[in-house]
Amino acid sequence: MDTVLVKPPGSISKNFIPNEYLPPDKDEYYLRNIQTTRPLHQWRRLRVDELERLVKNNNTSDNWEDILVTDEFDPGRIKNTEFYGLVRIGRLRNVILEHHDLQIPSGITNSMIISSDIGDDVAIHDVRYLAHYIIGNQCILANIDEMHTTNHAKFGNGILKEGESENVRLWLDLMNETGCRKVLPFDEMITADAYIWAKYRDDKLLQEKLKEITQNKFDSHRGYYGTIGDQCVIKNSRILKDVKAGPHCYIKGANKLKNLTINSSREEPSQIGEGVELVNGIIGFGCHIFYGCKAVRFILGNNSNLKYGARLINSFLGGNSTISCCEVLNNLIFPAHEQHHNNSFLIASVVFGQSNMAAGVTIGSNHNSRSNDNEVQAGRGFWPGLCTSIKHSCRFASFMLLAKGDYPAELDIPLPFSLLNNNVAKDQLEVMPAFWWLYNMYALARNSWKFQTRDKRIKKVQNIEFDSLAPDTVEEIIRGRRLMEIWTAKANLLKANEATNIKSEEELAQIGRRLLTNSQEQIRNLEVLGENMEKSTRKVVIIKVQEGYKAYEDMLHYYTIKNLIAFLETNPQADFASMNHILIGARQQNWINLGGQIVPAKDVDQIRMDIRSGQLASWEDIHQRYDQLWQAYPLEKQKHAFATLCEIYGVSEFTKENWLDALNKAIVLQEYIRDQVYLSRKKDYDNPFRQATYRNLDEMIAAIGTIDENSFVQQIRVETEDFKKVVAEIIQRG
Repeated sequence: MDTVLVKPPGSISKNFIPNEYLPPDKDEYYLRNIQTTRPLHQWRRLRVDELERLVKNNNTSDNWEDILVTDEFDPGRIKNTEFYGLVRIGRLRNVILEHHDLQIPSGITNSMIISSDIGDDVAIHDVRYLAHYIIGNQCILANIDEMHTTNHAKFGNGILKEGESENVRLWLDLMNETGCRKVLPFDEMITADAYIWAKYRDDKLLQEKLKEITQNKFDSHRGYYGTIGDQCVIKNSRILKDVKAGPHCYIKGANKLKNLTINSSREEPSQIGEGVELVNGIIGFGCHIFYGCKAVRFILGNNSNLKYGARLINSFLGGNSTISCCEVLNNLIFPAHEQHHNNSFLIASVVFGQSNMAAGVTIGSNHNSRSNDNEVQAGRGFWPGLCTSIKHSCRFASFMLLAKGDYPAELDIPLPFSLLNNNVAKDQLEVMPAFWWLYNMYALARNSWKFQTRDKRIKKVQNIEFDSLAPDTVEEIIRGRRLMEIWTAKANLLKANEATNIKSEEELAQIGRRLLTNSQEQIRNLEVLGENMEKSTRKVVIIKVQEGYKAYEDMLHYYTIKNLIAFLETNPQADFASMNHILIGARQQNWINLGGQIVPAKDVDQIRMDIRSGQLASWEDIHQRYDQLWQAYPLEKQKHAFATLCEIYGVSEFTKENWLDALNKAIVLQEYIRDQVYLSRKKDYDNPFRQATYRNLDEMIAAIGTIDENSFVQQIRVETEDFKKVVAEIIQRG
């Protein structure tokens, strides 16, 4: 088969839509005429004097009758340009367009334009091949090698056009390298959509419906043109093929952009920079992709960034995230993810967001398996430390910190907010529960504030829970405490040589609860071992089990009171009695992180059921359901907090005395947070090695300030005083 076809003259702009795909009584421009924003009656043919001026300026056309303009048209602005097919040129005046100090006169020079619509006051210079595009108003297109659209363009969406076979459909292989969790990408897809699709593979009807919904979201007719929104700037770039860009998009120095939707707006402009190569992707609003990045089969959520040679392949990067330098393959990453170092590697994982990958991290090495069908599941706040290596398959609870180390076996760590350590000297795995609460309160308290501050999205389709203490993490704490009770009881029975006296799980939990609550001396001498946490025969030791158990209780208490105070602030007429009446009920134990939004599992099951039944028949319907659940979430969370507080106090109904006691304890906890934020940050100031780089204390203070000047320390102090005032008002309210 010839790779270069020889066609007759005059065919360069003809039959954009093959005849077999043209509806009856339609021409090849019928979809283009639907897409264009200017009414067709505003176009006119060239006057004789205009045509003469165009020819004098060394312009050519295969048919000057096909060149249409508006009433305000200056032919002197067009020079050395070839036109083929139907080309419509909007208002063209003698004006200058300026962008980032670059000033370019309006007009069209040294270009080839094929069957395209040009907006008002556009500058197109040295565009060597522009075909089948609709260009918005006040756009700058300069020094571009190739920019065209095919009749079967899908702009990154996983759909088929008329006459196409299934094997050309675009899929994203998320969470797994084998494609067993593949999803179809589409414009406006969010991490919640991808998670439902990729996770529930056993729900065959759901899978079929989601594929059908995605295909139906777009018109399958051939012949749609590429669109470039108003005031876009594209310069010094090589190849753009089947690319759709929203208004105010800025593209400079790109090597290759193919089969993309680039969402952009005046409020949230997206930018693509030097050396970038992007193929088969959806880019959200307000994204920035710079400096040699490569991305293939990907989605970027709103307000996300790729920088400094990052490689993103077969992955979904959620909103408010940044990836620099490193390699990221086959992942579903929820919002607020940070990964900045060239020697970090993330593969075949679902990461539930608010995560950070340190230098030297290797997440998902497959060298312990004969197949590539394994995965990592990491809860919110996942933070593997420097030079950490873990293997498939692993699962981690929320806010896990992994100490530097090569973890030799698969892991399943159910204790949230913990520090995990591979102790090579003792050949044992060590887990310290509630590490963040006990030893790094500054980072934990700053977490929610940091992610909310970085959320620059204006278009917030994906709902996100930023608070580290939420129903999902609280339920992990509750389950973790029960495991610690059982393991502590077993350790005590083993030490007392009573291990043969088999107890039920509930009996063990009661024994462990008594020990952890009352027997400090007895606990100190116990070696508490975790179970089913590592695929090995070595010990898994729970470090500082009693301190962690108590810290977990404090975290639960703080979570409950914060949310109950939020209920009373939202309902200023409410008091303890009405709160007790409205919020009472069984605790909802199963919650799902749906792309960053925390949802009761029963509601996710209902979404799946409604998709299967056809009640949710479009992605717009599904997103509307997410929003409805988000509106109901504060009250659901407050009910969960109330039920949790009842369990802490061991009561089915809360008394006024319990309530007053809980409020007073909350003040103590808030003061503890204030003090620990200060002390955990103060360690950095007191560190003599940090001081060693400064000539004296004055230089250090001039460079980094004092601990008391730290803005977040000051903020927590203010929040603590405000919290105490609110609690005092609630106590007075009764």
